[in-house]
Amino acid sequence: MPVRLGTNPIAWSNDDLRALGGATPLETCLAEARLAGYDGIELGHKFPRDAAALRPILQRHHLDLVSGWYSGELLRRDAAAEMVAMRPHLDLLKAMGCGVLILAETSNAIHGDQAIPLSRRPVLADDVWARFGQRVTDLAEAVAAEGLDLVYHHHMGTVVQSAADIDRLMAATGTAVKLLLDTGHATFAGVDPVALARQYRARVAHVHCKDIRRDVMAESQRLDRSFLDAVVAGVFTVPGDGMVDFPAVLAELPGYDRWLVVEAEQDPDKAHPLTYARMGRENLARYASGAGLS
Repeated sequence: MPVRLGTNPIAWSNDDLRALGGATPLETCLAEARLAGYDGIELGHKFPRDAAALRPILQRHHLDLVSGWYSGELLRRDAAAEMVAMRPHLDLLKAMGCGVLILAETSNAIHGDQAIPLSRRPVLADDVWARFGQRVTDLAEAVAAEGLDLVYHHHMGTVVQSAADIDRLMAATGTAVKLLLDTGHATFAGVDPVALARQYRARVAHVHCKDIRRDVMAESQRLDRSFLDAVVAGVFTVPGDGMVDFPAVLAELPGYDRWLVVEAEQDPDKAHPLTYARMGRENLARYASGAGLS
């Protein structure tokens, strides 16, 4: 089965910095996502969280729900308690026919605070990894028992950001824990997304496709910007508009038949969402075809 191409509403209306695209209606986002040619879309903060309300909205725009981000607190509570907190989100994804649940540990994350530079992001002590990994594994196994894969999202400003963090997470967790490969977050963190795809191909179950503007990344690192200030400055863009070698990344995922999601948060006043959505979709479709994925 060929891959499917999806997008994320963050290009129209940002979840972490809601002043970006705050006035953009959900209907505009969905209509333009479909107009750009996408088959599906991930959740955003403007989406209703009841399947009975959400399903007809997406059906009207001929879009499937791809998945949705969940902010975990496994450094503070065990998997059983997390499962209770996650239940409404999990049930929504199940009802909408999603195949994956996106998790990132955010109990001490700084990516949503515009005042904190990325140099102050949290780092786990050596003696915490085993317990954290076991809790992620327990949660992933519980999610798998209900028919979805838990995919862990390495992310700037969180405890799983660097190559070493990703390696420790993968080593500390069981095979029920899958990896969300994010090309933009990997590159920003100094991780080669090609090597990351090659190393963890067997566990990659979801892919976020965002590109990086090299000059903005270098400036953001030099100025020690916060994650959100880097976003506003334009560090991310859509596939084909930056430095990421997408043909090489996708070549490391032979047989991948899940979603490829264009998820490139930008300031919609600087980067017209429909224009960039079309650009990203056209480029990604070409790269996927060249890699034999469509």
